[in-house]
Amino acid sequence: MVKQKNVCVIGAGVAGLTTAKTFTARGHKVTILEHSGDLGGVWEPARSYPDVQTQSPKDLYRYTDKPMPDSYPEWPKGPQVHAYLAEYAREHGLMSKMRFNSSVVGMAPRSGLPGWVVEIRTPDGSVTREEFDFVAVCTGQFNEPQTLSHPGAEAFKTAGGKILHSAEHTDASIVRGKRVVVLGGSKSATDIAVNSVDAGASEVTLVYREPVWRIPYFIGGLVNFKRILYIRAQEEMFRSWGIGAVSRAAHAIAKPVVWANWRALESLLKLQFKLKKCGMVPEQRIEDGINCSVPIATPEFFPMVADGRIKAIRGTFERYDGGTIVMSGAERVAADVVILAIGFKLGVPFLPEAYRNKLVEPDGQYRLYRVIANPDLPDMGFVGFNSSFCTVLCAEMAANWLVRYCDGQLARQPTAAEMYKNIDMMLHFKRVERPAAGVYGGLCVAPYHFKHFDELLADMGATIRRRNPLTEKFTPPDADAYGRFLASAPDYRVEPA
Repeated sequence: MVKQKNVCVIGAGVAGLTTAKTFTARGHKVTILEHSGDLGGVWEPARSYPDVQTQSPKDLYRYTDKPMPDSYPEWPKGPQVHAYLAEYAREHGLMSKMRFNSSVVGMAPRSGLPGWVVEIRTPDGSVTREEFDFVAVCTGQFNEPQTLSHPGAEAFKTAGGKILHSAEHTDASIVRGKRVVVLGGSKSATDIAVNSVDAGASEVTLVYREPVWRIPYFIGGLVNFKRILYIRAQEEMFRSWGIGAVSRAAHAIAKPVVWANWRALESLLKLQFKLKKCGMVPEQRIEDGINCSVPIATPEFFPMVADGRIKAIRGTFERYDGGTIVMSGAERVAADVVILAIGFKLGVPFLPEAYRNKLVEPDGQYRLYRVIANPDLPDMGFVGFNSSFCTVLCAEMAANWLVRYCDGQLARQPTAAEMYKNIDMMLHFKRVERPAAGVYGGLCVAPYHFKHFDELLADMGATIRRRNPLTEKFTPPDADAYGRFLASAPDYRVEPA
């Protein structure tokens, strides 16, 4: 019988909630540490920009045991997602396990015992130390806002200008009647640019480094993109890791057909978005950039660029000069409000440097087996780092794998040597065979969702891993089906301490 463990879950977002629920369901004692004052992670209202909504349809952005309400739209808004997560936490009795405004500031291995000593900054500002048998890091990839400074920024703010990270832009009213400049090319950048127009900004400018392929909610205005880009048949157009000679030969034979498929999609997107008129035709082939960084197109963005309501400038900031921003190409843009949609820092700053060096390669690639565990960091795992187009399902799958790994209950419990070998193979794949897979420190499983899930389910000993062949090949991942797959894995409960 497996002994009960005292488990620390760092983060109360999508990943932290499912991890806490999964470890609790096995019988472990769980403490959730959340640095902010509310649950939800990126969906916490205090961190959400106006009109934020999911990139994934609601049937792909849900836990296996909890559908989103029928009343929700296909792509739920931020407050709806937050309400969904809060209800999930209440239903599984997680609220009593949470400590808000409690930041992890350091960690060290326990002396002579498995587990970690965790340093926690409490709401009153003091630092306490607590011992845990296991730590699940669920801070994800959108935890700490990226910072960026340019010459003249302080003078710009002193004169009344505002500079905000997108995570700080929570009130649309501040842009009314103002000249707004948004820096960035992500979906958050285009969302904020469109929202600024709708909120009554006098001018809106988007500054971006290079045009990228964006996917519409409905390809050709008719087909939900999940039915094209989230299916196993599409995934199989990409050569994946660990395949044999026969599969490599099949990919070589199919290459002309696959090439034609992508050129057709590019042509359709150019036409649908009027990319030539907008001056935003990407230079990169679409298939070379399919990963977690592919943004969904904000519905009104390209029409607003085409008719001039949004001015799109290719380049970046060089400096502030009074009330204007000087661009890298010397173009000057007047601004009252600057919103930096530049993303977030990826890292685990609370880990001791010696352990960070074992986790992260010099080029930023993470050494994580199954994107979850590292043999050099015993009694620790990472949930929600396996970023994808269906984030909630990925996190839940990882949490179910991690609790079994923690308890030695995987059907395929890997040895340290096996983990090292697999990690090195995956690093080679991400660096050499498919560099697009190396974004976000290699912590992106898109477009290989199905293969990633297949591996996790096999490790867990699931006896059911597929639906009927046609459904499996041509429909997106189904949360209800994956709930059944998880239920088919061997079950167990821990023995109270």
